[in-house]
Amino acid sequence: MRIASLCPSNTELIAYLGLTHMLVGVDDYSDWPEAVNALPRLGPDLSIDMDKLENVKPDLVLASLSVPGMEKNIDSLKERNIPFITLNPQSLEDIAEDLYTVAKAVNIPEVGEEIVHTYLSEIEAMKNISKDIANRPTIYWEWWPKPVFTPGGTNWLTEISELAGGTNIFHKEEKANIQTDWDDILNRNPDYICLAWVGVRRKKVNPNILYKRPGWMNMDAIKRNNVHVLEEELYCRPSPRLMEGAIKLAKILHPEYYAQLSFQKG
Repeated sequence: MRIASLCPSNTELIAYLGLTHMLVGVDDYSDWPEAVNALPRLGPDLSIDMDKLENVKPDLVLASLSVPGMEKNIDSLKERNIPFITLNPQSLEDIAEDLYTVAKAVNIPEVGEEIVHTYLSEIEAMKNISKDIANRPTIYWEWWPKPVFTPGGTNWLTEISELAGGTNIFHKEEKANIQTDWDDILNRNPDYICLAWVGVRRKKVNPNILYKRPGWMNMDAIKRNNVHVLEEELYCRPSPRLMEGAIKLAKILHPEYYAQLSFQKG
């Protein structure tokens, strides 16, 4: 089967299922695993070049609604009668369902069941450790600096925070994505700040901008030097690689509890 992926998280789902060899085209931002770098590029994930997509002759296209703005791609797929499935993961459980959905779509449901079992086992292993942690530091996740965007309660980063023995400071907000401001975050006074700017490589994120925000030098996270620039690809993309990010975060917050854990894929 010839598969095209329209966003990085979908490409990573394919790789996790061992189906990279079926890919015939990917969006401009897909970069994992390394093998996808040799594939035809179909344009930015929010604005796929449909002519290029048709030229690679896919049997199936993996579309997504996980990032606002991708609706345009889906409308174009319908207009051109290109076969596709749409994923819209917002939680770790959703990702498990997506793995199985894709596996069924390419006629390998048994493989899908096995991969999903492994993925859910990794989550369960972290839950078993996390439940015994009493001291749970609060975390501010910054997805974008200005205007400030951060994940809310119905987002995988709230789940990852809990698995790692922490708490997202916006976990009570029943939204996946929240626009807020510097004063709100200052008043919540998180123990840790994690910068994972969507679409921005780690080396291009400058944590020094935090020190210029009014009052932030008095924040506990900054006074204790608990500011971490993290890989956006491990925290901003709804794929099984989030578990790699979860383990990394856990070893930052509670290394004594999670020392023996390691990511099983990639």
